[in-house]
Amino acid sequence: MQAVTTEPTSLTTALHTHIVQAIQSAGGWIGFDRFLALALYTPGLGYYAGDLPKFGAMPQSGSDFVTAPELTPLFGQTLAVQVAEALARTGTDEVWEFGAGSGALALQLLEALGDAVRCYTIIDLSGTLRARQQLLLTKYEGKVRWLHALPEQMEGIIVGNEVLDAMPVQLLARHGGDVDGRWHERGVGVEADGAFIWEDRPTDLRPPIDIEGPHDYLTEIHPQAQAFIHTLGDRLVRGAAFFIDYGFGEDEYYHPQRHMGTVMCHRAHQADDNPLLDVGLKDITAHVNFTAMALAAQDQPLPAGQGWSVLGYTTQAHFLINCGLPAKMEQQPLSGRTLAAKLIMEHEMGEFFKVLALCKGEPWEAIGFARGDRTHRL
Repeated sequence: MQAVTTEPTSLTTALHTHIVQAIQSAGGWIGFDRFLALALYTPGLGYYAGDLPKFGAMPQSGSDFVTAPELTPLFGQTLAVQVAEALARTGTDEVWEFGAGSGALALQLLEALGDAVRCYTIIDLSGTLRARQQLLLTKYEGKVRWLHALPEQMEGIIVGNEVLDAMPVQLLARHGGDVDGRWHERGVGVEADGAFIWEDRPTDLRPPIDIEGPHDYLTEIHPQAQAFIHTLGDRLVRGAAFFIDYGFGEDEYYHPQRHMGTVMCHRAHQADDNPLLDVGLKDITAHVNFTAMALAAQDQPLPAGQGWSVLGYTTQAHFLINCGLPAKMEQQPLSGRTLAAKLIMEHEMGEFFKVLALCKGEPWEAIGFARGDRTHRL
C-alpha cells in the first residue's frame, strides 16, 4: 500500500484545486468569507485542519505565530482570577473554551482553578490540535472533554482567546471613482492559469456606519462572528463569556483613515496582507469589531432577563493588571517578567488586544474591569 504524502506542497496543491472547483461551481466567483472558510477549515486540507505547528513562541519551532498562553503561563493564571470570580457569581462549575489551540490556556486555567471546575469542555474544529491538546492535558483526562458542536443548553463560563478573529468575514469595497459612492463585495475568482484574483461585485451590503470621504475604502463586516454570539446567547442558560482578541470599537474600526481593511496573514512569525497566496500554509485573520459583538449580544429577541448583558470592555493591559498580573510578575525571574510585560505594554499586546465580557443573569462589577472600563466607547 502506497503511503499518502502530507508534504505541505502536496496539501497546498490539493487545497488550491478544491477551492478552484468551489469557485467554478459557484459560477466563477465566491465571497471572501467563503474563500476564507475553505482556506482555513476544509477538512484535511485547510490551515487549521492540517498538522502544521501553528502555535509557538519562536519560528524555529515551525510555528507561525504566538498567542498569550504560549508566551507566558502568567496569562492563564491571571485570567483564572476573573474566571474564578465568574464561576462563583454565576453559581456554575464548568468552563467552555473555544479554539483551544495548543491547549496551553486550558492547562493554565485548570491548574489555577482546581476544584472550582468540575468539567472543562473544549470545542475545536481541528482534529490535529485536539490530539495536541489531549497529550498536554493527560493529567486532567477525567475533567476535560471535547465536543465538535454546541449542546442545546449549557451553563458555565465561556473563554475565547483569539477566536473571533479567526471567523470568516465579508469584504466591502468602495471605489472613490464611483460618483454615487456605491459599495461592492470583494470576492475571489480564478484566472486562466489557475491563480486566485480579487473581483468586486455591486452589493446592497454596507458597513454599520457611514464612512466619511470619497476615497477608496476597503473594510470588513462580521456576520459569522455575530451569529456565533447569537448562538451562544440562545444556548447559555446561566454563566458568562470572556473574549480576548485584537480589534477596535466601531468608530475606530471604520475610521476614514483605516482605508485598507484589517485582513492579515501570518506565517513563520512574519505578516503579509495577501491571503490569495500560499493558501493553506498561513493563517488569515481580521480584527474584531467589538461594538458589533456587543450589539449582537444585546439585540436577541429573548424574554426579559434571559439575554446577554455587557459585563465590561477594556484593554488587555487594564484587564490583566486589574486581575493581579503585576504581583505575579514580581515572583518571576527577569526573563519571566520580560515575557509577561509584553502582555501589558502598549506597543505590544496591552493596547492592541481588548477584552469583552458578557453575562447571563444579573451583572456584577467584575474584577477585570474595575479600572479602565471602556464599555461607554462601544
